[in-house]
Amino acid sequence: MTRLFKTFSAASFLALSAAVPTLAQEVNIYTTREPGLIQPILDAFTADTGVTVNTVFLQDGLIERVSAEGESSPADILMTVDFGALIDLVDAGLTQPVDSEVLDAAVPEALRDAEGNWFALSGRARVLYAAKDLDLGSFTYEQLDDEEWRGRLCIRSGQHPYNTAMFAAYMAKYGEEETRSWLEGIKANQARVAAGGDRDGARDIAAGICDIAVANSYYYGLMTSGAGGEEQQAWAEEVQVILPTFENGGTLVNISGAGVAAHAPNRDEAVQLLEYLVSDDAQKLYAEANFEHPVNANAEVHPIIAGIGELTPDSLSLTEVLPFRTRASELVDEVNFDTFEN
Repeated sequence: MTRLFKTFSAASFLALSAAVPTLAQEVNIYTTREPGLIQPILDAFTADTGVTVNTVFLQDGLIERVSAEGESSPADILMTVDFGALIDLVDAGLTQPVDSEVLDAAVPEALRDAEGNWFALSGRARVLYAAKDLDLGSFTYEQLDDEEWRGRLCIRSGQHPYNTAMFAAYMAKYGEEETRSWLEGIKANQARVAAGGDRDGARDIAAGICDIAVANSYYYGLMTSGAGGEEQQAWAEEVQVILPTFENGGTLVNISGAGVAAHAPNRDEAVQLLEYLVSDDAQKLYAEANFEHPVNANAEVHPIIAGIGELTPDSLSLTEVLPFRTRASELVDEVNFDTFEN
């Protein structure tokens, strides 16, 4: 309470409080992920706190939108589905540091910015979908270019952040020339143009177009659970899911995450929501609603995802992968990754 308010008597303060209506609390999220995927969590936050959450979905152009709005931007939280996109926001000066014991305790050090500009909220493993009749006990990312898979692989665009992160991780381990050769091999293995989404890989395996596909783990949960409809549930029934690893390493895990906007008009509410999103209850909701891996170690993985196998994340940190992201993206174009050659 300020020194000014201390001069009021208790009775005067109560009278003043009754005369002035309480301003509604709210927090505004600009997000590159479909708001519906996290709506149950946001609804739970509002029910617990009374703070209204407004979401603006921006599939593209998040940086441009917030930059154009400047200091008048209503954005409180900036949320993305890729680690690299979070770093781009920080580099553009569009976030602000947050010092929170709650966030630091719940989010592992490797999954948050040292200055508090961003925090991971959930993890998604880059896995292999394979036809059920294939005898594959294990798989490595290095095998994706093996001649065994010529004309048998489905994958989305090489420029999609999910794949760019995987390519950058490979480059961090093996260097540029080996990565170029690896990408050329993956391109040669494609059964159709590199396009669509991760769930399309399961669809095309079910249709006999390809035998293996690269995808994120949580899409399998969405399909298997019926959340994507009966048709997608049928696709999931035709595939097995394998947790690939790098040779002498672990599985690639990307993140969804968020940071507080640089000019957040509701900063306190923004921090309160971030702290809620990494709480045991919210992380459980993440696992139940989105089939993602919680970042909070106290939260359980959804049984469908747990059934895939125990996840061992690769020891290479996301910050070590980051410097290779731009060059990996350039290599995708240089090898004409998204151009199908039958």
